[in-house]
Amino acid sequence: MNRSTLLRLLAVLCLTAPAALQAQAKKSAAPDTWPKPKPTSHDYQKWEKTIAAFEEADKKTPPAKGSLLFVGSSTIVRWKTLSQDFPGVPVLNRGFGGNQIKDSTFYAERMIFPYAPKAIFLRAGGNDINAGWPVADVFNDFKTFVAKMREHLPNVPIYYIGLSPTIKRLKQIDAGNQLNDLIAAWAKEQTGITYIDTRTLSLDLDGKVRPDLFVADMLHFNDAGYKLLTAIVKPFVTAAAAK
Repeated sequence: MNRSTLLRLLAVLCLTAPAALQAQAKKSAAPDTWPKPKPTSHDYQKWEKTIAAFEEADKKTPPAKGSLLFVGSSTIVRWKTLSQDFPGVPVLNRGFGGNQIKDSTFYAERMIFPYAPKAIFLRAGGNDINAGWPVADVFNDFKTFVAKMREHLPNVPIYYIGLSPTIKRLKQIDAGNQLNDLIAAWAKEQTGITYIDTRTLSLDLDGKVRPDLFVADMLHFNDAGYKLLTAIVKPFVTAAAAK
């Protein structure tokens, strides 16, 4: 290949690469297909490798018992600054992206109970709705999660971090808020169950979802989004740590 041909090829690549990246970003941010039919089954085994990885990591470096345990889906998984955001408070992240509330219940013996947590912070439910599960079913899954925690950890407070609107799942905002409302109302009737409202976290003054709070997929928070989430959750973390 001669020099002029190489230069032309590089020029073409420089022109097409940004366009390809933009196309991929638009594809990632495209709204999820929804509503979906209610699933007829659920695959718990898809998380086996993830849970096994937690167990292997715990063997090498056993985490301290009595931490504030954060569990749930990708919002928890991607919260990489968790310990820095709550300095002086022992926190443990055991989220696994894509999971549904029922997954944390199913694997509780392996990724919750061994840590003897002082408190549990759960953020999940969005993937459940996105998969097609009706809000009532997801609410019942939350109550089942609480019931299982109460069997083994009867006095451990549970904090549910509510769902927030995203651009990726605009059509699911109402369903997410229905779940928020159900859990918030039920939590008031329970002992040791606290609902943390984040439904306006990602909204501007006009009630529209702010794209500047998300990474390119328009589903997961960026650093700015996590700063807002931290500000909302921090008083509850402080209260849980002081108990």
